[in-house]
Parts: sequence; C-alpha cells; structure tokens
Amino acid sequence: MSYESELLRLCESDPRIVVMTAENRAAIRNLPDILGPRFLDVGICEMTMVGMAAGLALRGRIPVIHALATFLTLRAFEFIRTDVGIARLPVKLIGAVPGFLSDGNGPTHQALEDVALMRGIPGMSVVCPADEEELVAALPDIIRMPGPVYVRYNARPAAVQHQRPYAIGEGEVLATGDDVTLLTYGLLVEEAARACGILEAQGYGVTLINLRTLAPLDAALILRWARATKLVVTIEDHFRIGGLSSMVTETLFAARVQTPVLAISMDERWFHPALLPDVLAHEGFDGPQLAERVRAAIGGDAWRTASA
Repeated sequence: MSYESELLRLCESDPRIVVMTAENRAAIRNLPDILGPRFLDVGICEMTMVGMAAGLALRGRIPVIHALATFLTLRAFEFIRTDVGIARLPVKLIGAVPGFLSDGNGPTHQALEDVALMRGIPGMSVVCPADEEELVAALPDIIRMPGPVYVRYNARPAAVQHQRPYAIGEGEVLATGDDVTLLTYGLLVEEAARACGILEAQGYGVTLINLRTLAPLDAALILRWARATKLVVTIEDHFRIGGLSSMVTETLFAARVQTPVLAISMDERWFHPALLPDVLAHEGFDGPQLAERVRAAIGGDAWRTASA
C-alpha cells in the first residue's frame, strides 16, 4: 500500500481529516479530485498553510500538511512553534525530501537541521520512517495522536526485513552483537544494515537499531544496548548539533552511562548535490564507508583481540 492510498483510506474513515499542501503534490497527486473541498493547496506559502492548519485544528479538524522539509521547518518555524506547538494542536506536518533525499538540490533545499528544530518544540513528535512500509504503518497512529507530529517523509522501498510491528516511540532491533551498537533512522537504515553485514563478516558483534521515532525517543532501548556494547555509533543525514547524536549523548549523560559515542553526521556543512548513490559515496555514508569508519573507531583487529 502506498502513502497516498493509506492517507485516502484514513480520510474516508474520518471526516475530520483535511489534506493540505504548499504546492507539493508529488505524494498526493490523486487526492484533489477525490477529496474536493477537503484538499487545500495554498501555493508556495508555507506560513499561510500552517496558520490555516492551526485554525482548522481549532475547529476540530485534523490537518495533514505537505511541503518540502526545509521550507516547512525553516520558513514556517515561528508559525509551527506559536500557532501549532504552544496549543499542541493535532496538525501533522509531512516534510518531503529531508536530508540526503534532497539529493540533487543545493543547500537552500537541504533539510539537515529539521529534526533539531522540530524536537525543540515541546509536545512535538518526530517520526522518521525507514521506508514506505514503515511510513504507511505509522500513519494511523500519527493521525490518532492528540498533538502535533513532524514526519520525515520517506517512500523508498523497504531494504530490510522489519522485525516488529510499528509503534510510535519504540525502536526496532535489526541485529544483535556485543561489540558495537549502530543507531540510525530513515534513509540511512539501509546503509547501516549494509555496514552491519560487512562488520559481522569481519567478525565483529554488531547491534543495529532502527529508532523509527526521535521524539519520543526510545531511551530505554538505547541505554540497554549502550550498556551491553563497547561503542555506540549514531548515523544520520542531519547536522550533528541537535540531531540523534545530541539526543544520544544527552540520554547517556542523564543516566551516567559512559559508553563512548561516535557521531557520523554532517558536521555543520551541506552536502554536494548529486544522484543519491553518489551523494552517499561522496559524503562517506554508503555501507562500505560506514563499516570502515566504525572499524577504525573500534581499533580494527586489536579490538577483537582485546575482546576475545
């Protein structure tokens, strides 16, 4: 099932749902003719869209709004914070082409700080599906949640075999091992899984966790595996500041867990535009390069010898 078909099914079952877009119809191009007045395109006016959505939510509607992630979270940030966040309204914000998924676009269209911005709003949930399967599975819960939700839209085909039903706030353990824990989300679950396979073939014990949602964060799962392994690695297509790296170090610090953390992220720079495989390779985020970066951090063969 596609995102569009699941959203339509939910609209048909709940007349409160209103679909909105700021001239970003790629994922919902068939809905205007079906939904009629329940579909609103405001044009390239993200701030207007968020303000309208807040007003509709105050009148009992559940707005599901769509725009490019960078413009939704940056251009309309004050409106999200003030109109939606303070009142904790049930507006669902769907951010298209977040992170590396904006592959061919330059810095103006690259959302690499969106998670930091959205998680900084009290009461805002942040959902980061690994693929369309997870996106579709999460959508009913996203709609049902009483407060605002930001979604890093990702409709790529599933590249991993998911191990458990989707649940907001619960991470998914895809592999277990006692040397290193890889924590990731969204697009990079696929590359982290490739890195996990390479490291396991080299004899390392790897735990791989798809966090799925970053707010609420599955802190208990992170702490469990941070205590059980010798190194935690965060992997994300986001700036280091305010993203998963920050969340994990905050979580470990609060629990007084001293496991070292390696942050693999964009270090306060935007990526070089290209086709997605080339972006991943150029920025060091494809599976083989991730495996090598982790292997270097754990000391290569010396780590296995000391751990034996």
